[in-house]
Amino acid sequence: MRIIHIAHQQLRKYGHTRVNWAQKLFYGLIKNDHHVQPFSDRDVATFEAPFGIRDLGVNKANKRLLQTVEAYQPDLIIVGHCDIIENKTLEEARRLCPSTIIVGCNNDPLFVPENFAKIEHRCEVTDAFFVSTGERDLEPFKGKRARLYHMPNPVDPSVERFDVSAQTEFSNDLIFCSKSEAYTERGRIVETIKQLVGDELRFYTPGNYGQPGVWGRDYDLALACSKMGLNLNRQEGYHWYSSARIAQMAGNGLLVFTDERAEFNTLFPEQSLVYFSSTDDLVNKIREFHNDDAKRQQWATNAYKFFHAQMNNKLYAQYIVEASMQQPFSHDYVWLQTR
Repeated sequence: MRIIHIAHQQLRKYGHTRVNWAQKLFYGLIKNDHHVQPFSDRDVATFEAPFGIRDLGVNKANKRLLQTVEAYQPDLIIVGHCDIIENKTLEEARRLCPSTIIVGCNNDPLFVPENFAKIEHRCEVTDAFFVSTGERDLEPFKGKRARLYHMPNPVDPSVERFDVSAQTEFSNDLIFCSKSEAYTERGRIVETIKQLVGDELRFYTPGNYGQPGVWGRDYDLALACSKMGLNLNRQEGYHWYSSARIAQMAGNGLLVFTDERAEFNTLFPEQSLVYFSSTDDLVNKIREFHNDDAKRQQWATNAYKFFHAQMNNKLYAQYIVEASMQQPFSHDYVWLQTR
């Protein structure tokens, strides 16, 4: 199948990139033998703009996408986080290539008003839309053109390439990486953990307390030398919603602590993720697993194996293509079997 994949490819990061779910999708499409033409909207806008001022290249980026559609004649267009591309451009793409299917993907939280509005806007012109929040919370977007689907946070064995689940020697006992402070009070949880268990274990918090964040290779290496990780989202309680860090940590074999309100217990096997109900409960469980290495290894291994077997990017990409094209599903995707 011929696919145009519109997403920020981070070309101007020159290797110092964030772990990118859109990149994992791109890799998965190629691994599944699709012919994929990437279109990095932000980079194209910058490259085409006078003096490299991105805002001056917005119109040109939209024109270049239409030029790409006309030349490439895709069967499927996948639209990721690409605010530069306008809905009217996608409508024109459909006119230029009437047989193409246009779908959208959004991996950001619904509690951010701007993101909620973006999903609503894209659902007006896309044939299907995939959101990292569970379908139960997608009701507000129904009634527009797009069919609605949940998509999980995938692992890619070439990205999540470590398995620390069986290790016993670490530089960090616990890690939490973040920098966003909008729409969240999770900093209070981190502070409480530091106060209560700071002398008992090595808690690494890049991006917090004046520490620089870690990106690219530095982030990979930070996970590779950490035993356990906190999956603290900016807000909790959305069905099956999580930051992509859940896959990044579990996919590298870290034991992951995550809030029980997302109800991942209905999706993941028992004794894999560690669920907590309060900060006190979280602190108690951190201590429990820190002091019981055999139990930590068992649970981390279970989560690692589940992610790599059932939520890898080949299955993720295959599911998005099949759902987009309304083809029979070729695999019993776990996120469809346990709703």
